[in-house]
Amino acid sequence: MRKPDFERNTLRVLQKGKPERPALFELFLNPTYYARLAGRESIPGDSFDYLKLVVEAMAAAGYDYASTHASSFGFDAKPRAHLNTVSLNDGAVITDWESFEKYTWHDPESYDVSNIEKIAPFLPEGMKLMIMGPCGVLENLIALIGYENLCVMLYDEPGLVKEVVDHIGNALVRYYDMVAGMDTVGFLCSNDDWGFNTQTFLSPEDMRKYIFPWHKRIVEVAHKHGKPCILHSCGYFDEVIEDIIEDMKFDGRHSYEDNICPVEQAYDRLAGRIAVMGGIDMDFITRGEPDQIYARSKAMLERSKDRGCYLLGSGNSVPEYVPFENYMAMVRAATEE
Repeated sequence: MRKPDFERNTLRVLQKGKPERPALFELFLNPTYYARLAGRESIPGDSFDYLKLVVEAMAAAGYDYASTHASSFGFDAKPRAHLNTVSLNDGAVITDWESFEKYTWHDPESYDVSNIEKIAPFLPEGMKLMIMGPCGVLENLIALIGYENLCVMLYDEPGLVKEVVDHIGNALVRYYDMVAGMDTVGFLCSNDDWGFNTQTFLSPEDMRKYIFPWHKRIVEVAHKHGKPCILHSCGYFDEVIEDIIEDMKFDGRHSYEDNICPVEQAYDRLAGRIAVMGGIDMDFITRGEPDQIYARSKAMLERSKDRGCYLLGSGNSVPEYVPFENYMAMVRAATEE
C-alpha cells in the first residue's frame, strides 16, 4: 500500500501543477467496496465508524484523501419513488408563496460536525478529507420545487425562485464555512448536477442569475481558508465553462461523459486552466474489459504526464454495479510500481 501524500500530489494537481506520482480522484465509492478495500466483513451504522471505514478503504486503494460530508445537514423534500425513471417533479414541497412560508429551513450550524476533527488520529500521515455538500444549489432547488415546476415558476414567480435559491445558497455557504478551516480538511467539493447531455437544466443566463453567485461564494469560503474547491457536476458544460473557470474560479472540475465530451478532449482543452478530474466513462468502466480500462487509464496518465493538471478516476462515482475488477484495473494504472 502506497503512502498518502495529499500536498505533493492531489493538492499540486488542484493548483494546476504536476503530481510527484499519478494520483487518483473519486467522488465516492459504495459501502460494499469500502468494506472490501478495508478488509472489513461488515459496514458500520455509526457515522464516525463509517468515516473511519472510508478513510481505511481510500488509503488502502491509494487515494491521498477521503471523501465525506461535514454533517447530516440537508434540505427536506418528499422521498422520490424508487423506479427506473422518476419525474423531476416528484418530491416537490414548495409550489407557491404559502408553501414557502410553511417550509422548515434547517440551520446547518445546529448539526454536529465534530467527526471532521475527531477523525484526525485515524487519518494516515499525509492524508486529508474532501468535504462534499448535501447536493448543491440547483439540485436542491429542483428537489424542493420540481424541475418542470421550476421552469414555469421562473416566468410566473421569479421572486419566489430567488427566495428559495437564496435560502439554499446561504445555508450551503455556512455549512462549508464551519469546517473549511479545520486541519483535517484538504479541499471542498461543491457537488451540483447542472445539465442534460446537450444543454444545462436552466438557460446559461438563468444559471448566472440564480445559481452561479452562490457557487462563487462557496469557492470564496474555501479560498478564504486557503483550501481548493472543486465542482462535481454532471451534464453539458460547454456554454458555462468560462463561468466555472473565470467567474466562480473553481480549482478543479469533475464528471465527464463520452457522449458529451470525452475526458481526453476535455483535458486537451482545459489543462493548465483548471484541474481535470476523473472521466473514465461510466458505461465504459462498467461494460469494458479490465485490460481495456487499464489501457485507457494508462493512456490518460501518459497524456497528462508532462502537463499535470489531471487526477485519474471514473466519470462520476463507483456504484456496486461497476465490476470490482474493472474498478481495480483503473486504480492499478495509477498505483502500480
